[in-house]
Amino acid sequence: MAARIKKGDTVVVISGRDKGKQGTVLTVIVESDQVLVQGVNMVWKHQKPTQRQPEGKRFQKEAPLAACKVMPVDPQTGKGTRVKFEVKDGKKVRLAVKTGNALA
Repeated sequence: MAARIKKGDTVVVISGRDKGKQGTVLTVIVESDQVLVQGVNMVWKHQKPTQRQPEGKRFQKEAPLAACKVMPVDPQTGKGTRVKFEVKDGKKVRLAVKTGNALA
């Protein structure tokens, strides 16, 4: 299946508790069809105390998000758009459906 979302893309969340937030894709997990988006779907991680860090710690980190819950942002309008594929000069390129602009 063609890669609708790639690492480094700017995406907008279209459903869930973070609906409307934008961020950059850090990782794409192809096997489970999930993406890791910077600053979106933050969860608390608890770390047990160790000899090196006797007090332990609690910190926030990004959790994977289903790829169907995010949509690439059109560079011209700044809003979410669907993706279509076309072959130009022998290369497959991703285009925004609404404006026809190439996605980076």
